[in-house]
Amino acid sequence: MPQSVEKQPTVAAALIVQEGRVLMVRRRVSEGQLSWQFPAGKVEPGEAREDAAVRETREETGLHVVAVKLLGERVHPMTGRLMSYTACEVVGGTAHIAATEEVAELAWVAHGEIPQYVPYGLFEPVQEHLDAVLLS
Repeated sequence: MPQSVEKQPTVAAALIVQEGRVLMVRRRVSEGQLSWQFPAGKVEPGEAREDAAVRETREETGLHVVAVKLLGERVHPMTGRLMSYTACEVVGGTAHIAATEEVAELAWVAHGEIPQYVPYGLFEPVQEHLDAVLLS
């Protein structure tokens, strides 16, 4: 089934790096093997992917971030959902579980620990971004 170029991703994820670690959240309800992931949620009608990533981060973790760069998009191989990934920068707040009905826990993960949280590997542009910002 070909995808329309106009179709917006249904889920926007935020990659937030602070003090050499990337923020990950563990969902209360996992999607198959997916348990730990980046703060993410559905893009609302008329909302830009980057804005959705910023909003979902605030709703889930209480962090105030700004979108820096859209890293890419794909159909997630495990969920079949169209995903976008945005690098974000913290501008305020402290990460905590803000959406207790959605998020069970959160963690600031060092580069070498990522495979423990995401054993099936990351989307290549996401991995390249994290390699660049966490290993520099």
